[in-house]
Amino acid sequence: MKHLKTLQKIPVVGGLVNIAISHLASSDASTISKHFSQFLRPELALSENLKREVYRLRHEVYCEELKFEDVRPDQEERDNFDEHSVHCFVRHVSSGRLAGTVRLITSSHIDEMLPIEKFCSHAIEDETLLPANFPREDICEISRLAVLEHFRRRQMDKFSGAATGAININDYSKTELRCFPYIAICLYLAAASTAFKTNKKHAYVMMEPRLARSMAFVGIQFKQLGKPIDYHGKRAAFYINGEMFHSGLSSGYAKLLKSIENDLFASGVPNKSHPVLEFFHFAQEGLAKS
Repeated sequence: MKHLKTLQKIPVVGGLVNIAISHLASSDASTISKHFSQFLRPELALSENLKREVYRLRHEVYCEELKFEDVRPDQEERDNFDEHSVHCFVRHVSSGRLAGTVRLITSSHIDEMLPIEKFCSHAIEDETLLPANFPREDICEISRLAVLEHFRRRQMDKFSGAATGAININDYSKTELRCFPYIAICLYLAAASTAFKTNKKHAYVMMEPRLARSMAFVGIQFKQLGKPIDYHGKRAAFYINGEMFHSGLSSGYAKLLKSIENDLFASGVPNKSHPVLEFFHFAQEGLAKS
């Protein structure tokens, strides 16, 4: 990997290396998509009980492990943005544990600001893409992505980390282990798909630029809106819309996306009168037409 990074910096050669990496990633994703749902199942947290599972997972990651937030007595990490958010999560099928989660924050009026507007407006230097330029119902933000440490360990990580909760490779098959690095990508795909299936036209996210570069290898091209700032580490503001999301997606990841969508919207919507459930009714209609 160190040699690849060196080659990537060489003019012309670097471009060819990037193409090769993208091709390998796409090929691997195509294989993973065949097995993903056997081990990891993306779902929507439409009930209060499922939301509480999500909040507890976030507490483990954001409060206990990363210490971005204070530890809460109820061991649930939540804030006011959750009141106008939709939560996606990935469940590990055999154990029943949540492996990771992400939320999609929506806005219906100016009082429901996105976090990027409230806390990081200075990170957006491209004024043509300010959230305030668009109708409130057209914007959203991907936020609070969290993957439990237990599911962030691949087979190559068989060392002292096991003492601090690293995955025991004897618990999982080789094929199953290969899915774990895809959990974060699965969550981004789930959040973006949910946004654009429900007619959200403009999505924002604060993330590390190196993660954005990694996402570009799978064909998800985020547009960086400004220089990185100190926000839970060095992060920058990024933007993506539906056309950007779908146009560059490699064939392997397109298959993975389809598998994720089939799981995500498979169970139906039991009651469309609830605002959040009505939100997902449109998602199902969009999926049926795609």
